[in-house]
Amino acid sequence: MNDSWSAYGVEMHSRLLLGTALYPSPEVMQQAVAASGAEVVTVALRRQAPANGGGNTIWDFIRRLDRRLLPNTAGCHSAREAVTLAKMSREIFHTNWIKLEVIGDDYNLQPDPFQLVEAARELVADGFAVFPYCTDDLVLCQRLLDAGCEVLMPWGAPIGTGQGLVNPYALETLRARLPAVPLIVDAGLGVPSHAAAAMEMGCTAVLLNTAVARAAVPEAMARGFRAGVEAGRTAWLAGAMPKRQTAEPSTPVLGTPFWQQ
Repeated sequence: MNDSWSAYGVEMHSRLLLGTALYPSPEVMQQAVAASGAEVVTVALRRQAPANGGGNTIWDFIRRLDRRLLPNTAGCHSAREAVTLAKMSREIFHTNWIKLEVIGDDYNLQPDPFQLVEAARELVADGFAVFPYCTDDLVLCQRLLDAGCEVLMPWGAPIGTGQGLVNPYALETLRARLPAVPLIVDAGLGVPSHAAAAMEMGCTAVLLNTAVARAAVPEAMARGFRAGVEAGRTAWLAGAMPKRQTAEPSTPVLGTPFWQQ
C-alpha cells in the first residue's frame, strides 16, 4: 500500500521528521536519524553557521545524512528577524523550505501569532515553502493558510517539555475543519505513544528533537518513535472502534443455542 504524503509538491513516505540539535555527538545524531527513517531533518542556521566556518563538523555530518533539509528560524522574536534569517538560510542551504518560528514568550516559547502571520505572508510572496510552527488555535491556522502556507505545524505542547498532546480537542478540531491540509504536530512529544496518539487522530506527521536527542540511547528512542508513528497511522487507516459508555461482551450469548454456550 502506498501511504505517501506530500508537502509543497514533494512526495514523502516517512511521517517522522527529526531535529539535529542537542545530541551528545554528531555520530549519535547520525545513528538516530538513520534509525528513525526520517526523510526530512531540521537544521538551525544560528547553530551551524556553515557560511562563517562555525559548526563545520556538525554541518559535515548533516550533509552526509542525505536527507531533505528543513532550515528553521529558531531564536527569532520578530517577523523582520525571521525573514532575514530565512533568506540567509536559503542562500546557505540551497532550499526554499523554511520552518518558520517567531517566538512571542521566552518562558514557554509560544509562537507570536501576529508576527508569525506577517512573516509567513512575506516569505510566501518571496517564493518560500513555509512550514509555520504555531499553536493549535484554529483561527491562527486559518490566517496562516490565507497567507499562503500549505502546511501547518501546530504544537503538541511547549518545546522540550515532553508533555505530549496537552489539548487533543484542539488538534482534533484542526483535523476536522481542515481535512485537506497537512498537519505536522511539532514540539512537546516525549515518548512514542504521544506520536502514536497524534497519528491516531489523523495528523499527517510529527516532528520532534529533544525526546530523541536527550534519551539515554537516542538511536533506540528513534526506532521507538518510528514504530509509534507507524502504529498510529495504521490505526487511523484501519478505523478505530467507536467508544461506548457500557460494556459489550466480545462473545455474545443472546440468541445462541444452549449447547454452544
